[in-house]
Amino acid sequence: APEHAERLWDRILDAGQPFGIRPCGLGARNTLRLEAAMALYGHEIDASITPLEAGLDWIVKFDKGDFLGKTALERQATHGVRRKLIGFEMGGREIARDGYEVLAEGQPAGWVTSGAPSPTLNKNIGMCYLPADWAAPGREIEILVRGRPCPARTVALPFYRRTR
Repeated sequence: APEHAERLWDRILDAGQPFGIRPCGLGARNTLRLEAAMALYGHEIDASITPLEAGLDWIVKFDKGDFLGKTALERQATHGVRRKLIGFEMGGREIARDGYEVLAEGQPAGWVTSGAPSPTLNKNIGMCYLPADWAAPGREIEILVRGRPCPARTVALPFYRRTR
């Protein structure tokens, strides 16, 4: 019940004190999600993007019976997708944000879904959709930041993977 929220919050913080637990805000959560390449609805995924385009093919179970959209996804699995989600690192200090246009060989090619400075990597990073033939690590692209083309390079996702 809502009246217990404050007490629960205090108990969580107290129990986590030996582990260094601290509250964090939405910005910190978003940066961690971006570094781990976790999709956020409304950014990397929405009703117009398929799981295969978003690199989430591991969640699609074609052998688990029929489901809405199965035929279209099977077609994509067989013939490939037109666009793919890929990571990028900015070449300079610019920060690419959601919705910024991505250029490949100087031509409009895709859009940024998320971007932020990465304190873990000490780089400005992001994710974008590009045509499938451009969505490979090591490609030189440009991102229009406030209308100015800024250099970036595509990289494999995730940006950061915790070692166990």
